Parts: sequence; structure tokens; C-alpha cells
Amino acid sequence: MVKDIVKYPTPLSVEFAVDVRVFNENIVLLIEDLKDTIAANNLNGLAAFQIGNHFNVIVVKQEDGSFLELINARLISQSGRITSSEKTAYFGDLSAEIERYDKISVIYQDRDAQNMTLKAEGDFSRLLQRKLDYTFGATFLQKMSENEKAFFERKLEFGSDIAVMESCPTTFKRDKILKLIKYLYVAMFLVIITALFMDKETSSILWEYQLYSSYGLLGLNAVYFFYAYFEGKSYTSCVSCQLGNIIGTTFISLIKLSLIMLGSYFLVNPS
Repeated sequence: MVKDIVKYPTPLSVEFAVDVRVFNENIVLLIEDLKDTIAANNLNGLAAFQIGNHFNVIVVKQEDGSFLELINARLISQSGRITSSEKTAYFGDLSAEIERYDKISVIYQDRDAQNMTLKAEGDFSRLLQRKLDYTFGATFLQKMSENEKAFFERKLEFGSDIAVMESCPTTFKRDKILKLIKYLYVAMFLVIITALFMDKETSSILWEYQLYSSYGLLGLNAVYFFYAYFEGKSYTSCVSCQLGNIIGTTFISLIKLSLIMLGSYFLVNPS
């Protein structure tokens, strides 16, 4: 009988699949249901978890079109690593780049409770590993790198496999804060030049201006740092480069402020 396939956002159980202890007619019917559902949906394989059953049962198609039935399957050895594009029925038509073992060995039981082993590599190996994930209540989401997971979550948000990877933009709203900071630095530098031609009374006023301006610039740099960090988090594909740029820009700005205030102390401060 064709069964409904559990699909996102319906959550999968976080528990392990239950091993089959009694090999009776119910297990045979479950296997047949998996085969019917695979055929009806033109799939390569299904785990019992994917049709809402908690038994550790997997059915996959082999290259010759026949079905392989695996009960209580366990991965016992693996070698090599390979990254490829994968899809799974749980996430519909959405794909992701997943790193898996290239070659594996699996032990399992057949419907007659006979112990069996098999070796697999390439596409068949990755198919088996994907189905084994479900026996642990997991999907290939848990196999993704942080960057791939962030990209895949955008696909889930839009419900489409055609999602454009974000690129870091060249302009930000925080640039307006930097522009204001730049103007204040220019004004403070002009004050230093002007103070060279002023008397002590005027220099005292200019020194007071420099002090208040420095306090304002410290505040603006703090505002820039925290706002820029908040703005940068929205670009999930380049968080690391965003943070590095923000820290570097803030550090350089504070160095400039320190140099201007040092020059002001010797050239503007009348005392």
C-alpha cells in the first residue's frame, strides 16, 4: 500500500529507530508498503521513518531495478570522502552539497532474520548513508557545513532550489556613520591647523571643542561597531569577512582619533 511520506516541516523523531526483534507478517507488510511508496513516487529508496514507522527498516533500489531490503542495518566500516549534490524526499526537490564516505560496509538482516553484509561505493553508498541517517532520526541537514546549512535554510525559506547565494554588498547603511566620522576627523584636523595661528584664549576654546568632539567620535565608533555587526549578520554567506572588516575599520578609526588628540594636546591645548 502506498503511504504518505513525512515531509518538512513535519519533524522527524529525534530517537533512534527501533530494531526489529520479531520477524512477522507486520514487517513483511511494512517492506511491501515501502516498495509501493518508492515506486509510486519514483524514488531510489525509503527508510521506515519516512512513512511514519519507527522500525529500523530500509528499502532501496539497486542498479538492476530490484529492491534491497535491510533490517536493523548498521554501518561497520567506511573509507574515502566525497562531496556531491543530494536530494531527499523529506525536503522535496531541494538539493544540498553533502560530504559522505565513498566506500562503506553494512551489516543487516533480511526478512527471514538472516544476517547479511554488503559493500557499497559511489552513488549507492551515498544512498544507503542517506537512508541510515533516518534510522537515527536525522536528515542530511545534520551533515552540512555551516555555510551550506545557512544556504540550505534560505532554500527552505523560499521553498525553491533556485536560491541565489548572497554576496557581500559593496555599500551598507553603516557607511553613513563612517561618512559622519570622516567629516568630524577633517574638522578636528582643521582645528589643529587653525590653532597654530590663534592666541591662548582662542586655543582654549578650540581645545574644548577637540575634547567634546573626541567624546562624540568615541560614541560614534561604538555605534558604528554594534550597528555594523547587527547589519552584517543579515548577510549569512559572508559573516566572517563582515566581522573582520568591521573590527579593522573600527580599530583604524580609533587609531586616527588617538593621533588627532595627541596632536591637539601639543598644538591646541594652551596649558
